[in-house]
Amino acid sequence: MAKMGSRKHLKRFKSPRHWPIPPKESKWTVKPSPGPHSMENSLPLLIIVRDILGVADTSKEAKRIINSGEILIDGRPRKDYKFPVGFMDVVEIPRTGETYRVGLGEKGTLTLHPIEEDKNFKLCKIINKTTLKGGRTQLNLHDGRNHIVDENFKVGDVIKLRIPQQEIVDSISFKEGNLGLVTGGKHTGEIGTIKKITVTRSSMPNTVIIETKDKKSFMTLKDYVFVIGEKEPLIQLGG
Repeated sequence: MAKMGSRKHLKRFKSPRHWPIPPKESKWTVKPSPGPHSMENSLPLLIIVRDILGVADTSKEAKRIINSGEILIDGRPRKDYKFPVGFMDVVEIPRTGETYRVGLGEKGTLTLHPIEEDKNFKLCKIINKTTLKGGRTQLNLHDGRNHIVDENFKVGDVIKLRIPQQEIVDSISFKEGNLGLVTGGKHTGEIGTIKKITVTRSSMPNTVIIETKDKKSFMTLKDYVFVIGEKEPLIQLGG
């Protein structure tokens, strides 16, 4: 039985630090299902419903709400209380009219921000791409999606995806002058203008210089930068 439990549950003290649960309240917590985001980069849907949004007071109540299809992720009902919700996902509760976008707080914590802009889209970063037969391109996105396109996008670009239709309606190039959100390292959660991109010809990682609104500049890894707009951000996530 203990072995079965280790597959279905997670000890609280082993859960990621960004999960907002008391480590000593009980021995076990919910373990995310395999999905679009890793455990380290996601929150189980039950924790969002019960511990963050306070829609439910208990696990039993949260499971009932989720199983009834009352919680939408990226425009689609998710009835698995273990479903992993991650960065840039859109969480909607039609019954209350509340909609949130998952962003990043200090030290990489996942936070939910009320959506004031159009709720029917999300931003997805291209982390890889492959060429298919016929010359079409498959984009591999940060949230686990794969998208086949004819257009020429680059790794690092971000696409604006209409949800739940999953139609590309716009894109943001990863280039100097555009706005970037830092998703890793000591500057996680900060937003600024991309001032310089340095591509190395060695095994050293590519880097980016970011300048914030208060004219503070810092260097971070290219892979840590998620472009969110040109002159103005397409989303509001703080920073």
